[in-house]
Amino acid sequence: MLSTTPGPARAWLDVPYGDKDQAKAHGARWDPGARRWFDPRPPTAGLARWAALPEVPDLLPGEDRSFGSGLFVDMVPRTCWFTNVRTCVSEKDWERLRRMILGRAGQRCEACGAEPDRGAGRYLEAHERWAYDDATSTQALRRLICLCSPCHLSTHIGYANVTGRAEQALAHLGEVTGMNRAQVARHVDDAGQLWTARSARRWHLDLTMLTDAGVTLRRPEAPAQRSRTADHTLSRHRGRS
Repeated sequence: MLSTTPGPARAWLDVPYGDKDQAKAHGARWDPGARRWFDPRPPTAGLARWAALPEVPDLLPGEDRSFGSGLFVDMVPRTCWFTNVRTCVSEKDWERLRRMILGRAGQRCEACGAEPDRGAGRYLEAHERWAYDDATSTQALRRLICLCSPCHLSTHIGYANVTGRAEQALAHLGEVTGMNRAQVARHVDDAGQLWTARSARRWHLDLTMLTDAGVTLRRPEAPAQRSRTADHTLSRHRGRS
């Protein structure tokens, strides 16, 4: 007769995607149901660096999950490009956040409802929703949302332009929202005007939603340095396209 006594809890690991081959070489195993790496014979010395940290709460302190719902062009000011949550936290903390965001969304895009499909090149990604306070020049994190890669590309239409995928992004935006081409064009134009106005100033980054959840931040770059980082990174992306 089979025992019904549950086995020991998994010794979960927080393994960033870029470390997966190295972790596997040290003995880590993948649980496809949980979509997570674990140590099959804990404690394994070679896996200690990826030992799991406590989970972050499903609702972060001060987070508004109704803020910025749906699919729309959400252009980050040029002075803030390439400086985001992922660049301000450790890889392990980003893995914790990403896992929570995708998990609470039920492994579906929160804009179009699509599931990941590796064969179709569709993945689930975490995206930030920001609030901009003109009076204080503060860019404050208000929500983290799960988007599929096509929706994420449509959201960042400026990046889609830089990488030569604008038509693909615009077509997806129209398909998901039901807007026709003229409506999509007006929507993008309005977003572009807002982007131009916001890009004329330097923004201070407010990530207290994360620090209040116990996530340790790397010190964000000063506003002037963020502008230089954006220029440098953008030139590299243009060189690849």
